[in-house]
Amino acid sequence: MQTELSNQLGVEHAVFGFTPFPAVAAAISRAGGFGVLGAVRYTAPDDLKRDLDWIEAHVDGRPYGLDVVMPAKKVEGVTEADVEAMIPDGHRQFVRETLAKYGVPELPEGEASGWRITGWMEQVARSQLDVAFDYPIRLLANALGSPPADVVARAHERDVLVAALAGSARHAEKHRDAGIDIVVAQGYEAGGHTGEIASMVLTPEVVDAVAPLPVLAAGGIGSGRQIAAALALGAQGVWLGSLWLTTAEADLHSPALTRKLLAAGSGDTVRSRALTGKPARQLRTDWTDAWDAADGPGTLPMPLQGLLVADAVSRIQKYEVDPLLGTPVGQIVGRMNEVRSVRAVFDDLTRGFEQAVDRVNRIAGGRGQ
Repeated sequence: MQTELSNQLGVEHAVFGFTPFPAVAAAISRAGGFGVLGAVRYTAPDDLKRDLDWIEAHVDGRPYGLDVVMPAKKVEGVTEADVEAMIPDGHRQFVRETLAKYGVPELPEGEASGWRITGWMEQVARSQLDVAFDYPIRLLANALGSPPADVVARAHERDVLVAALAGSARHAEKHRDAGIDIVVAQGYEAGGHTGEIASMVLTPEVVDAVAPLPVLAAGGIGSGRQIAAALALGAQGVWLGSLWLTTAEADLHSPALTRKLLAAGSGDTVRSRALTGKPARQLRTDWTDAWDAADGPGTLPMPLQGLLVADAVSRIQKYEVDPLLGTPVGQIVGRMNEVRSVRAVFDDLTRGFEQAVDRVNRIAGGRGQ
């Protein structure tokens, strides 16, 4: 599964794997793909340094990258306390009542929630980059559009390629004009924040809009056949995220959540604002249903919603409250039916890719159906 882009980066397969888990990122690179570590949860620079040190020691010299969450425009002088003060009391009461309805215990005294809004603030992302640029990363990806111009320039000075996610051809053109090197066309089927356009339509639209920039197809991809289809649509590789959540190397810290992922079908996700305030595909749960119900208070805009629910999500995860327990995941969850190693996933992807290409070649040559 080689393309011009994979050859440029020195990887065997044009499979870019996004993951919050260092062990998964390293295993993806060792398997011949390109592991990309998600940095949003690293609010302390020393924690990111520790895990990048670990990746360096376990990646066998193969290339890898980092994904940050950084807005293109900066809002000066706004602190987390300022944002928190904007949250209406009625929404806080709704959270308390919903958690009480399901008997969700409080966090132990002194234990903070695991995810806070600080991971989405520009100064945190910049501190992450201060750490990351001391390592031989080959790619910097941004999940909130094009990063600021000075960050793009800083990456290019270090021969680091810059990628940005796009949900439409219009977004992709903005990335191209901002000097981005790679556009990730993320379709409606993807886990996490997504737009309105499905991958089969979006990928060729973005390829045509930004040519000759390389495009990675993302959203609903989890088989070799789908990778072959993405390359046929003009992509130079694929960007996979959800598929790694049920690998043996992943560290979800929740057997209950793993069981839910393995049991879920492709129709068991929902595009909801319940987690961050922006539409994000995730497992459908009683928690998402409560926020999306007509008689509920409605979600708040980003970043207020994320700050509002941070403690609640941590409590639900810690105590594995099954009806409320969920995670961002794409529609490909319907294919995630067993725990497998990253290497086994790659073996399946490459085998399926070869079979798909062989079948198309037979059809094109008129030798079979």
